[in-house]
Parts: sequence; structure tokens; C-alpha cells
Amino acid sequence: MISVKNVLVVLAVAFTAYLAARGLSWTGPITQPLVVVVALAFYLATTWLCIFWEPASTRSPSPPAASPATGAHAEDETKTSVDGIRGPVRLPPIAQVLALACAVIVPSAISVAVGETARTAPFATWYLGGIGALMTIVMVRRRPWTAWTGIVALTIASMLWMGPLNALALGLVGSIVWVTCAQLLVFSMDRAARDTSRLTRLQRAATGWQTSQIVRQRERRVQVQKALAVAGPVLTRTVAHAGVLTDADRLEARIAEGKLRDEMRGPRLLDDEVRAELERARRRGANVTVLDEGGLDDVDDEQLSVIRAQLADALRSAASDRLYIRTSPDERVAVTVVGRSPSVGGPSDEDSVDLWLEIPHPGRA
Repeated sequence: MISVKNVLVVLAVAFTAYLAARGLSWTGPITQPLVVVVALAFYLATTWLCIFWEPASTRSPSPPAASPATGAHAEDETKTSVDGIRGPVRLPPIAQVLALACAVIVPSAISVAVGETARTAPFATWYLGGIGALMTIVMVRRRPWTAWTGIVALTIASMLWMGPLNALALGLVGSIVWVTCAQLLVFSMDRAARDTSRLTRLQRAATGWQTSQIVRQRERRVQVQKALAVAGPVLTRTVAHAGVLTDADRLEARIAEGKLRDEMRGPRLLDDEVRAELERARRRGANVTVLDEGGLDDVDDEQLSVIRAQLADALRSAASDRLYIRTSPDERVAVTVVGRSPSVGGPSDEDSVDLWLEIPHPGRA
């Protein structure tokens, strides 16, 4: 597949080669033909270098890390990538220097080599378009100050060697227009790329928000279904008996309420085994409180399985009248289990702690 970049590169090479070829089509004697050939070769080498040379870092799939020596350049490249700007990368400094040297040397070298009588001949004025094309390439490669400095050098040299009117009439105006159009085109493309990137980010943010809302709605539906599955039978019996419940029905209602609270307050602490032990504790008359305050948000499924297994073992052996199960913000402790029972023969009527267990994070204990 032929890309737009390859087409533009071929056109740039062909056009600059054509301009240089004009300098070899002598229609009269010149004083120093070797200087003309050397100037043409220098021009072509510099121009094609500016077309093809890209820093190795820009061809790598991932941007290089910024170092103290190259931090500004790396930051600039990263900013360009973040803003969504695509296209020719910045011209390397060495190529900039060669382009400026070409803009300064070639017009004077050609004017001296062809002689005073032939300075306005077509084969001697090719550099007006040639240097203009080179500075257009430099502008496209995102070096505007270098491009305009080269145009100023071309303007001064051409007006000194052939006069202001001849320079303007034979191609200087066209070179200035080329560079101006190139700058406007690059500015417009970069602005369009930034706008496109901004719209893309907004679209992604809107899509992410919509997805999160869908997920939340699905979670709410799941929670409602769970609530209906747990509380539905109890509510059905309550309605059927006109609110007159037996002790067994009241127990089932308390257990259903506890299950719903567990699912809302500590879902990451629960699995089938933990749910069974919580129900067993409530059936024997214990008051159980489960609370997840975010201490397990960064724990993966494998570690959660280990923590839940230890929690189920702790509940299986617990005999306390009140059980408090909470996640811990401590980096080492995952879950704390506290059991309290009424004091028997103690100095006060307050509950005493008869169970204290800290379940550590796997691998951090």
C-alpha cells in the first residue's frame, strides 16, 4: 500500500533533483564549472539528508526515557505524542546546520562560478527555487526558525549578486510563499491533530463513564436478585400469615437480614464457606457484624481465597455471643476477628473479649 508520506518524499526528491539539474544545463560558458558541480552536489546531499534523516529514537516503538542531557528533547517528543500530533519529526541539529550552510554558501558559490554576465541566466538562478524548496522541507520538519533564517540568507545573497528586482522576479517571491504555506499547513495539521486527540480522549472518557454506569446497573440488578432470593421466602411467609410469625420464622428473618447486610457491607470477605459459617453462628444466637472498609481492594483472588479460608476456620471455632469481622488498614493485617461475650462472675457487667484474631496478608506476615 502506497502511503501519503512515501508519495510526498518521492515528489520532494524529484523536484529538488529537477531544480539541481537546471544548474547543469549550461547555455553559455561559465568560469568555474567545478565549483558549480560541487555546489550542486552539496545542495542535493543536504536536501536529501533533510528529507530522509530521522533520529533513531523516533523509529523505536516506545519513546526513550528522558535523561539530563536529552530531557528537553524527549519531553518535547513525548508532548507531541500525547497531543496526538503525527507527521514529520523534528530535523536533527546537524541537518539544520548543513541546511543553513547550504543557504549561505550555494547562492554565492553559483554566482561567483558562472560569472557576472550569466548570473541571471536560468541555469544560474536555479538556487532561488532550490534553496526555497530546501527551506520548505526544513519547515515541514518542524524547524521554522531555521527555515526563515535560510530564507533571509537567500534573500540577502540573491539581492547582492543579481539585484533586488531581478531576485524578486526570478523566483525569490515563490520561495518565500512556499515556506509561508508550509508553515501554515504544518500549523493547521498540528491543530487538527490536537483537536482530534482531544475529541478521542473525551470520547474514551464518555465511553468509560457509560461502561461504568452499565456495570453499576448490572451490579445493582444482581444485588436485587440476591436480596429477593434471600428475603423473598421470608416476606412471602410474612404476607401469607398476616404478620403473625413463629419463632422459627423470626429466626429466618434475622438470618436473612444478616445475609443482606453481609452482602452489602463486606462482599469481598464472603465465599460459600464463609457464608455458611456466618449463618451457623447466627443460628446459634450470635450477633455477627461484617464490615469491609476497603482494606482488601488491592488483594488478588488467590490471596482472597487464603484469607477467606482462614476466616472460615476462625468462625468455625468461635463461640462468642458477638462477633465483629472487619478489614484492616494495616499493611500486614488483612482482617481482624473480635469476639465478645458477657462476663461471668466478673467485676463489671460489660462484655469481655474472648476472641481476638488477626488474619495476615499472605506473604506479608
